Amino acid sequence: MFIQTESTPNPATLKFLPGQSVLDMGTADFPAPDTAATSPLATRIFTVEGVTGVFLGTDFVTVTKADGVEWDHIKPAVLGAIMEHYQSGRPAIEGERRESAHAAHDGPDGDIVRQIKELLDTRVRPAVAQDGGDITFHGFDRGIVYLHMQGACAGCPSSTLTLKMGIENLLRHYIPEVVEVRPVAA
Repeated sequence: MFIQTESTPNPATLKFLPGQSVLDMGTADFPAPDTAATSPLATRIFTVEGVTGVFLGTDFVTVTKADGVEWDHIKPAVLGAIMEHYQSGRPAIEGERRESAHAAHDGPDGDIVRQIKELLDTRVRPAVAQDGGDITFHGFDRGIVYLHMQGACAGCPSSTLTLKMGIENLLRHYIPEVVEVRPVAA
């Protein structure tokens, strides 16, 4: 098994490409070891000292390291953990899986929210998945769109620029009711 790695815009995060399916569909975010109970893959990766987050996509695994930890020191152990997982034959996630998806929205702005979610799904999420992350809709209130950033996007130094110059401009262009985009904490 040959696992490729790619850098992401977030220097604390690396994208690992095992060359085979990770999840059948969607994404799964494990921002801390105690959130990974349903994922044998994430649990195994969290055993590597210095790993602070694991994010699973359809064909990639994004791993975030702690500040002060060098990739040169932990990358071989992460590669080993991923390889051991695939050799075990276990699924990436066991049992019921909570889909990492947009938050529901009930209220008078239903049409605007549907447009926001459609633009996120067709224009934004595919692009950020290339960088090892995901961005989902969290809420809309008085012209402000709240987005949840996951994987490589969470804590990325360029995430503010991505939100303001990229996503905010895109949404404002197509949906005049949008005045601002803000991130929300997990």
